[in-house]
Amino acid sequence: MSGSGTEAGRDAGHVVVIGAGVAGLAAAHGLLDRGARVTVLEASDRVGGKLLPGEIAGARVDFGAESILARRPEAVALAREVGLAGRLQPPATATASLWTRGALRPMPKGHVMGVPGTASALAGVLSEEGLARIERDADLPRTEIGDDVAVGEYVAARLGREVVDRLVEPLLGGVYAGDAYRISMRSAVPQLFEVARTHTSLTEAVRGIQERAAAVQQTGPVFMGIEGGVGQLPLAVAESVRARGAEILTRTPVTELRRRASGGWRVVAGGGGGAGDAAPRVLHADAVVVAVPAPAAAGLLRAEAPEAATELGAVEYASMALVTLAYRRADVTLPEGSGFLVPPVDGRTIKASTFASQKWGWIADENPDLLVLRTSVGRYGETAILEHDDAHLVEVSRTDLREATGLTAAPLETRVTRWDDGLPQYPVGHHARVARLREHLGKLPGLAVCGAAYDGVGIPACVASAAAAVDQIHGDLRAVRHLTAHPVQSLHGGAGE
Repeated sequence: MSGSGTEAGRDAGHVVVIGAGVAGLAAAHGLLDRGARVTVLEASDRVGGKLLPGEIAGARVDFGAESILARRPEAVALAREVGLAGRLQPPATATASLWTRGALRPMPKGHVMGVPGTASALAGVLSEEGLARIERDADLPRTEIGDDVAVGEYVAARLGREVVDRLVEPLLGGVYAGDAYRISMRSAVPQLFEVARTHTSLTEAVRGIQERAAAVQQTGPVFMGIEGGVGQLPLAVAESVRARGAEILTRTPVTELRRRASGGWRVVAGGGGGAGDAAPRVLHADAVVVAVPAPAAAGLLRAEAPEAATELGAVEYASMALVTLAYRRADVTLPEGSGFLVPPVDGRTIKASTFASQKWGWIADENPDLLVLRTSVGRYGETAILEHDDAHLVEVSRTDLREATGLTAAPLETRVTRWDDGLPQYPVGHHARVARLREHLGKLPGLAVCGAAYDGVGIPACVASAAAAVDQIHGDLRAVRHLTAHPVQSLHGGAGE
């Protein structure tokens, strides 16, 4: 990667941000702080990307991501900066369950993304044979993991497949909608990767993580929500950046991105051809931040950075759907807690359910006569279920909910939200791919990328990625180098930490 920190602080001039998801909006916010003139271009008809607020049966809810990892500072800090400090709320309950082996079982504690420090931590979830297999870890020879390894492969070799199939898989799958036996440990669970390189015993390594965490004595909630839904965050950021002079144009797809002979960039946008699409226009920018999913970024960068485009084109995505259901509270009795996760090995259709009215106090307070919950279906490699219509997804969700919780009531209203190619996959070697593409992009001054495809899929990761892109535009590569080497770990809101 070319460049250093020696040019930090240079004037960015006019910066075009391509993409108005949370990463693009956070980049616009940071660029304005540095005195840039900012134009944000968004192909769809709204801002927010995978953060989508809405209503069902009159209740304000999220139809996309619904919680923020608060143990990372970036997203919570951004929320406070745009006026949402008073609306940040932790979950009303941090108790979750696993629906496995025919019953709802309490989510174990004392694990790192499903990997236990002791066998006893998973008692009640694993069979006696599975618990005994964990105990063998201390006697096994060291497992060499090299430059990277699949989480499932490594954990199964140390502790047995049952740990992966019953706990690691549903937790990782909840974050990535992926397959634990493909997902990179270095990129997805960097905390575990680092200790696995220096310890022979995996359980001993996990206990070390837990002891260090206890010594730091972190206080406060692990996760946060926002009154009205996490989808309020991008709306508030967009309102803030507009108030500070930035222009945000929706229905304005970028069709061409080229370097100018005189310096800077030529951006051709608009002219999508649909009703309401913006007319074609050409913008001249001193710098550009590309904050769109990998396939779209590959298309934009192909002319000027073909090697980077090739790397981006190889990033795979998983599709999923969220089924939101609203009931009369008087008709429903649910188990306590925030919901449950479902190991794929159990053969169910849904992979998780969130009891939204029990998890988020503001939903219950605003809608005392309603009970809102949601399920998720679909994951990497499982596309057949998503080929069914919305009515079928609602029906299979209700069937699984009835078996898991005894819920038989008919919902007042349902909503299916499909996230086609919604979650980037981080297979083994993802970190090396990100390093290579940033090496290629480092040869092009005034160009940076950010978003979920690089250094973590959660909201804090996207905001951190945006901040690093802003620094890069100003000539300071330290943050982007740090993120490339140390991606942001995402956790599942039902993990029970």
